[in-house]
This record gives sequence, structure tokens and C-alpha cells, in this order.
Amino acid sequence: MNLELIAKEIRKSIVKMNAKSYASHSGTALSVVDILTVLYFKIMNIDSANPSLKNRDRFILSKGHGSSALYATLAEKDFFDKSLLEGFYIDGGELPGHLDKEAAPGVEVSSGSLGHGLSLGIGMAIANKIDNNDSNVYVVCGDGELNEGSVWEAIMFAPHKHLDNLTLIIDYNKLQGYGRTNEVINLEPLKDKLLSFNWDVIEIDGHNFSEIESALLKNSKQPKAIIAHTIKGKGVSYMENKFEWHYKSPNEEQLNIALNELL
Repeated sequence: MNLELIAKEIRKSIVKMNAKSYASHSGTALSVVDILTVLYFKIMNIDSANPSLKNRDRFILSKGHGSSALYATLAEKDFFDKSLLEGFYIDGGELPGHLDKEAAPGVEVSSGSLGHGLSLGIGMAIANKIDNNDSNVYVVCGDGELNEGSVWEAIMFAPHKHLDNLTLIIDYNKLQGYGRTNEVINLEPLKDKLLSFNWDVIEIDGHNFSEIESALLKNSKQPKAIIAHTIKGKGVSYMENKFEWHYKSPNEEQLNIALNELL
């Protein structure tokens, strides 16, 4: 299985979707692709033919404004036909701009109002413990999302419950809606903060497939936090590490450049 080629196909879908719908958050979606690729194609116990499988692993994209990344990944994993992606974020389309769990198979949680995904994931992880279900819960939060107090309440709560079936992945791309993340509210020292709350913390390159896989597979007796250093707009040169691509969508010329770079 060639994860790099799969990630390129997902990125192609993202830029096509955002160009067609004139949607924001192109850079937001592109930064998380490699994490999603490893989760869906190497790690998670899921069945695209049976999305409601009782003992399936659950994934929550708490940064739900990056929805095109998850929709594109689910389509690549055959949860639904890629033709559904053509109805992303347009009048009469079936895929809303923020994630809607009723819109497509495989979407576990409606999200987009930031700060709630980790708490929802904790609820799922506790339910699994009660039901003696050994499946895992994975939550991706954006770094800017860590401005939300509700995230830190959840960070405090999960180790208290010894939720070794829960993994938080922080998409640390260093940019958010108002500028550089650590200029808006400084997160550092992020690893030390998470360690002080008794999480098992791993820091990785969020675009290195082997590092992502190793971190996800690491056994732990506590909830696990993966700080994934990523690049906003990863894979498209003119979007990489550029603040404006939190809001912009590619025009026709920019789309063609992106698709050529992703060959």
C-alpha cells in the first residue's frame, strides 16, 4: 500500500472540491491529510461496507471546518462514491461545509463549533469501557482550537479516567484564523503542559508516515496525545505556510498548478 499516492489522491480531491465551491479552509484541510491517510488505511478497525460496525474504531475531526479532508478520505476509502464530493458546500449539494454526521457514511460526529470534539471522544471512550468494547477513539484538534477552555477541561478529565483507548492528535500547523497560533495565544511549552496533566505525549513530524504510524501504535496505560507538527497547505507549494489559505479557495489557474504538483 503506497500511502504517499493515497495522500496525493486525497489532496487532489480537496483542491477540486474547494475550487468548485469557492470554499475556505484549503490550507486547514491539507495539513491533516497524512494523519488521516495513516489512520484510515493502516490503523483503524473500520469497514466501509458496514460503517455502523459495533466494535469499529471511531474518528472525530474536531476542527470540522477542515471537512473536505475527511470527506475526501472517506471517499478514497470507499465509504461512498467520489461523485458525492462534487456536492461539497454548494446549493443543493449533500456535503455541508462543516461536518454533518447525517450527510455521509463514516462521519461519526457533526463538528465545526470548536472545542467539543475531545469531550465527545471522551464520552465514546468511556462508553467503550462500560460496554467492554476494546475499540479505540481518535480525535484530531487544531492548534488554534486549543484556545478553547473546554478542550483543557477534557485534557484534565481523560487521564483521571485512565482512558487508554483514547488518542488526541493535535494538528500543529502554527496558523489559525487570526494569525500565527503562538502569537494569538502562546501554547508553548505544549508538551510539558500535556505531560503535567498525565497524558502520554509523543511529538512527531505530522507528514512522516512512519512516525505517524509508530506514534499511533504505541501502547500506553493513559490517554495518548500526539503533537503532530504540520504545514498548513501541505502539498501545494503556493499554499504552504501561508495564512491567507485559511480563507481562500483556488481559482482555475491555481487549481491546475496544484493538480500538476500532486501528480
